[in-house]
Amino acid sequence: MDVKKWVPAPRGIAAAIFVLAGFYLAGTVPSIEVAWVTAFLLLTVFLFAFEVLAVDVAAIVVLVLLGLTSLLAPLMGLTQGLVPVEHLFDGFASNAVISIIAVMIIGAGLDKTGIMSSVASFIMRVGGTTETRIIPFISTAVGVISSFMQNVGATALFLPVVSRISAHTGLPMSRLLMPMGFCAILGGTMTLVGSSPLILLNDLIQSSNQSLPPGQRMNTWSLFSVTPVGLALVATGILYFLIAGRFVLPRTEREGATATDPIDYFRETYGLTFCLREMLVPKGSPLAGMPLYETERRNRIRVVAMARPGGEVRIGIDSLSRKVSFEDGESIAILAEPG
Repeated sequence: MDVKKWVPAPRGIAAAIFVLAGFYLAGTVPSIEVAWVTAFLLLTVFLFAFEVLAVDVAAIVVLVLLGLTSLLAPLMGLTQGLVPVEHLFDGFASNAVISIIAVMIIGAGLDKTGIMSSVASFIMRVGGTTETRIIPFISTAVGVISSFMQNVGATALFLPVVSRISAHTGLPMSRLLMPMGFCAILGGTMTLVGSSPLILLNDLIQSSNQSLPPGQRMNTWSLFSVTPVGLALVATGILYFLIAGRFVLPRTEREGATATDPIDYFRETYGLTFCLREMLVPKGSPLAGMPLYETERRNRIRVVAMARPGGEVRIGIDSLSRKVSFEDGESIAILAEPG
């Protein structure tokens, strides 16, 4: 196996640095247990930072390795494992962990229902085609969504929305993404579930109260305790981009261009490479009498319009059944891969 292909140079250098740091710290820590904990911490940071494995896979791998320390303790110079096996999954009992998982499920549900396409249509219908009107609508919508789900999930959901709006209005996507991203971050401060640090902090307050006397215990936050602060931050962010956006938002060559070709829109938004072509079915063609679905399946094309010799025109899925047969002398419009 070619090591250069398996480990990219920057990642290999980083791995060597982490290994050297581990050996150095192992010689300065007070005990062998702390040395192994430091090694696992460095391994976890390396896997997360350089994405050697997927984040979820890396987390499970570290969890399994910690569990294996109970079996390999004598070989590692330990009297017992770093984490008892019966307590290995105690972290999943945390309110913060379950809340974050629930928020991710909500985000996936919103994505699957197609509600974001409706949001894009509403923003374009109400916001028009000007930057000063669209940015507040996008920022407000992503801020509201982000207040009830993770910031990264809200941003990911709104990426296709911004892409469609940019393609329809001709506004450069670069000038819409930055307000959306910052307002997604600020929107996470509007409720307790919108931001992971707030969830963790609330959970830590509950844990600390167990060791404090009744008179010194702190009150935990409710769902909307931080909403006034979050609303002020989101409003300030929107005003900033409206006032200073013309100076700080990046400009691209697409600014001012208007996407009028539907094929260009589908190519840009969905990454399709299909081309639209018009063809004539000549007399005596073997296509005559053949249903559309059979020809489409054989040639990997899609017939989207048909003009009969008598003047009848059929366009779109509703009026163009896949069971319709070709006729001599008719014109057809097809979508197909170039070549």
